Amino acid sequence: MNFLAIDLGATSGRTILGSITSGKLCQRELTRFPNRIIQTGGHFFWDIYALYDEIIQALRQVASEGIELTSIGIDTWGVDFVCIGKDGGLLRNPYSYRDPHTEGAMEEYFKRVPRERVYEKTGIQFMPFNTLFQLDTMRRNADAALEASDKILFIPDALMYMLTGEAVCEYTILSTSQLLDPRTRRIDPELIASIGLKESQFGRYVNPCDVVGTLTPEVQQMTGLGPVKVVAVAGHDTGAAVAAVPASDEQFAFLSCGTWSLLGIETQHPIINSKSYQYNFTNEGGIEGTTRFLKNICGMWLLERCRKEWTDAPTDINQVNAEAMTAEPLRSIINPDDPRFANPVSMVEAIKDACRETHQPIPETYQQQARCIFESLALRYQQVLEYLKELAPFPIERLHVIGGGSRNEYLMQMTADSIGMPVITGPVEGTAIGNIMLQAKAAGLVSDIYDMRRTIANSIEMRTFMPLER
Repeated sequence: MNFLAIDLGATSGRTILGSITSGKLCQRELTRFPNRIIQTGGHFFWDIYALYDEIIQALRQVASEGIELTSIGIDTWGVDFVCIGKDGGLLRNPYSYRDPHTEGAMEEYFKRVPRERVYEKTGIQFMPFNTLFQLDTMRRNADAALEASDKILFIPDALMYMLTGEAVCEYTILSTSQLLDPRTRRIDPELIASIGLKESQFGRYVNPCDVVGTLTPEVQQMTGLGPVKVVAVAGHDTGAAVAAVPASDEQFAFLSCGTWSLLGIETQHPIINSKSYQYNFTNEGGIEGTTRFLKNICGMWLLERCRKEWTDAPTDINQVNAEAMTAEPLRSIINPDDPRFANPVSMVEAIKDACRETHQPIPETYQQQARCIFESLALRYQQVLEYLKELAPFPIERLHVIGGGSRNEYLMQMTADSIGMPVITGPVEGTAIGNIMLQAKAAGLVSDIYDMRRTIANSIEMRTFMPLER
């Protein structure tokens, strides 16, 4: 059986073909492409049509190679959504969560529904771009697309809709919205009413491993494929990534290290109490009824943006990482989650300003700036992990790191040293692997999450970083 994982991140996308042979996962990257934010009219948008076209191109390649697909799965970043009209058409490209229209949105919403009540209902970390606040901002601004919408579909759901014609609301992606009650696993009636919308506008509920539908006749004609099944995997990329953590028991924390860093644990039940509220942790939906209790941390976005500005730095990221180690250690430290780093005109200047305001040496060279980013992330991971230890219902014995950032051996060693416990890296393409394995589970090739994780552990190379003695 062959499975196609469509894995879309906030800066790039990829399609990966996977199969399971003799208990091992085999995978091959088919295509890779940028995911660009479009700036126009004072707003930032995602190009949903460009992403759809890249998916069609990948499906054409599959057909041209004569590959028989069992199913297709799509995972993306969270919170963002597409408005669908009564005629079934997309009303506009979706806003990006980096759009500034939600500045001050939380404070406006809390004038009507108290902050504490929202957290008690949802257990979701407060960020101004959460779907709840995006929708409320659009309502207050009399947004034409929202006013005309018949359905509101999250990004993976919208792309599945474009492929199948089926309007669904997948559980893990819905859980990023701050609209979901994690106890009932449905949209909260009070919250959805507070922004003038209805639960029915979000399509029928589906869970990971549910079949959404098959490719429409139009897509079949365009690609040369037959009525291939489209499966709801963990539509939220972090949910797919955590499904790929090759852990043998529950006593671990995970770090999905990419554009965003997401640090947390996997639990059987939501954790919603005064401390989780104080530390601003989130409870997101996982597979098989689990909860991903985690905190979002601004991740390699800091480095990605700086690299666009550096004119004297090497293009090879491994060389940049190595040269960062020639800079003086612990010279300048920033808070990666400072709002100034969300989407500044210049990330380099934003970092310099943060250091200047805290009376630290200014990182002038790209080596100093890269080291500042790595050390600041490692120290932020330590801080968040200490919070997790207070809140977890079990002891945390190790940290599993997945995603592209796990390739940075310097950051991984800094993290191990900072948190004082083993750091185990792999897989790098965690989201795509989780996507594939959930399709394999839907097809009956693996039985449960631990069967999935055993297969993954047998299929990848892992590396352990032990904390150095201090």
